[in-house]
Amino acid sequence: MSSQFSVLTIGDAMITMNPVTTGPLRYVTHFERKLGGAELNFAIGCARLGIQTRWVSRLGKDEFGRVIYNTVRGEGVDMSQVEFAAGYPTSLNFKEIQEDGSGKTFYYRYQSPMLTLTPEDITDEMFEGINLVHLTGVYLAIDVRNRTIVQAIIEKAKEKHIPISFDPNIRLKLWTIEEARKVYEMIFPNIDILLTGLDEFRLIFGKDSNEDLEEIAKQYGFSDLVIKDGGNGSMLYRNGQWTKADAFKVTVVDTVGAGDGFDAGYIYGYLNQFQPEDLLRFANGVGGLVTTVSGDNEGLPYLEEVQAFIGNETIIER
Repeated sequence: MSSQFSVLTIGDAMITMNPVTTGPLRYVTHFERKLGGAELNFAIGCARLGIQTRWVSRLGKDEFGRVIYNTVRGEGVDMSQVEFAAGYPTSLNFKEIQEDGSGKTFYYRYQSPMLTLTPEDITDEMFEGINLVHLTGVYLAIDVRNRTIVQAIIEKAKEKHIPISFDPNIRLKLWTIEEARKVYEMIFPNIDILLTGLDEFRLIFGKDSNEDLEEIAKQYGFSDLVIKDGGNGSMLYRNGQWTKADAFKVTVVDTVGAGDGFDAGYIYGYLNQFQPEDLLRFANGVGGLVTTVSGDNEGLPYLEEVQAFIGNETIIER
């Protein structure tokens, strides 16, 4: 399915070892090999919704790197900015899933292939035809050198008047909240759309009332402040107005990747100029569907699946 819109995202990708059984990881003996990574999930989510998606990444020149490359290419993602890096192992993670669907992730991503990317690799050509750039805090957290890459991307996007969305996607196993706050202070003034969980907002700013949210949105000049709150739904602060939408009732199997799916759904609606209520409803639908399937991105829906799930064709067929 083609789209008149194109997005760009940058980030690491991992082989995810998904447990066959639930419970503490120390007792799990069998795993399924899958793919993971916040930006990778976002890229696949956008591609399945019909958005042309350019992914900037580096993969290990190994068997796992080839698995990721071939799979993501098969999803229709633009791989022109993805290269293999010799001597750097493709990143791994092992997931632990509890009986209630909640989980933990254990990362093995030291010496990420992404370290071979330099600011000089961020070229004007990379942004040709791009309507939006999506960044996350995961890439920023992996290594301090990645922050200069992100700054180069932000500068190019600003030069070309391309809006930027950002999901803090806090990983406290990768850096401290104090370190994250310092980096976000540099990032936030350049962001148009902030997509964050309420718990993340509380971690970053130490407060979470609606008045606090409004103050922060005005301070940094966000056009959209989007609060993801899981089963409680989502909220959008735009033009001095709040819009709220309830979550869809689903049977949760695996929550990993739901936030990335929400982001993809939100960006789809944003680019297609959905009204705020429809925008949140659509994004909630995508995020909800992701939780019904085990795996980081297996549950990311195609456009027609979202349409059938949320039961509102008018906001999609425009």
